[in-house]
Parts: sequence; C-alpha cells; structure tokens
Amino acid sequence: MTTVRKWANVAVAMESALAAADTITGITKANPAVVTATAHGLNNGDYVLLSVQGMWQLDQKVVRVANKTTDTFECEGVNSTSYETFSTGSAYAITYGTTLSSIATISASGGDFDFIDTSTIHSNVKSQIPGQANALTYSFENLWDMSDTAQLAMKAASDAQSTKCFKFTFGSGGPIMVFNGYVGYAGAPTGNAQDKITSPAVITCYGTPTYYAS
Repeated sequence: MTTVRKWANVAVAMESALAAADTITGITKANPAVVTATAHGLNNGDYVLLSVQGMWQLDQKVVRVANKTTDTFECEGVNSTSYETFSTGSAYAITYGTTLSSIATISASGGDFDFIDTSTIHSNVKSQIPGQANALTYSFENLWDMSDTAQLAMKAASDAQSTKCFKFTFGSGGPIMVFNGYVGYAGAPTGNAQDKITSPAVITCYGTPTYYAS
C-alpha cells in the first residue's frame, strides 16, 4: 500500500556554508556514479554540491556521499550510465546550518517538459520528443519575522542572487529531498485584516532534486 504523507513534521534546512572545493578528476558512467577526487576528506552521509562540465546532468546537483575511499566516493542513488562524458569539475561539502521553521504554506510548480515537434510530411500521425524541462519552483508563505535568522539568510541570498542548497526531510527518518536553487525573498509583509502576517518566498531549482528514502 502506498504511504500517504502530510505536510507535517517536515524539516527544511538551507545551506549555511560550502567547504572549499575538492577537484574532481573523473566521474564514471555507472550505477552508482563514482567520483574521483584525490584526498577529498569527505565522509559517508555528507551532502555535496557538484559543479561539473561535460557530464552536464550532474552540474549543480546535490548528492549524498557513499562508500568513500581516500580518493573516491559514490554518488548515492545516481545512475550515470547514459550521461555525457565528464570533463572537469569540483565538489563542495554542504553545511545545512540554517533551519527554516516559519513556513506556513508551500506549493510546487514547474518541472514539466516542453516537447519538440518531429512530425514529417511522410506520416499521418504527429510525433514529438521531450525538450527542456521547465524550472521546478517552490513557493511558500513565511510567518513574517525579520528577526528570524533563516528569513534574514534568505533575504541575503536573494539580494546577492546566489544559489543555496536545500534539504527537505519528511518526518523523522523519513524521505529526503535535496537540491540547489535560487532564492527570491524580499521580506515584504502581506495578509488580510485580523489575520496573521506572512511574507512570500520562492526557490527556483537549478536542475532537478535528488531523492532518498531516508
């Protein structure tokens, strides 16, 4: 039976720091993908942001480290068998030190694909192939509090137009979603008479999220 989950007991964490870059010298086309980064210093369970050229499917992707050795680690849950060939890249260990604890409502949009018409004059049936996916966005309302550390951090990221890594944990020991994205947050209060004051924010994902069962 499918597990039905609620938007309750969901922990949302935002990147507070990125470690210095570990230079990547290779990524295998395998399941899972194996990264070579000499003396990387990462530990199993760490989350890293990948900045990659060549194997574009992993560029700006957040992944979890597994089965690490001194010079290699697996990208847990990432099947790169059909990806493009790696050229250059770096890995950055993520510290999720900022907790978003004032989100009142949240909704997702985007993630759907454009389609390219490949119909020819030789067929009576139209054909199409997937094109690019539209950016996935999360829009949410915060309980407005400009002394809140997380709201101030979102405002700073928004003003700097910089990306931040996010981690959603759906219940204690539950599924995890991680991704990198741009934050849009002006900190402006809004609402209705005699109702709570909220402030809207949006995260636009850079690429697609990575999901883990726990």
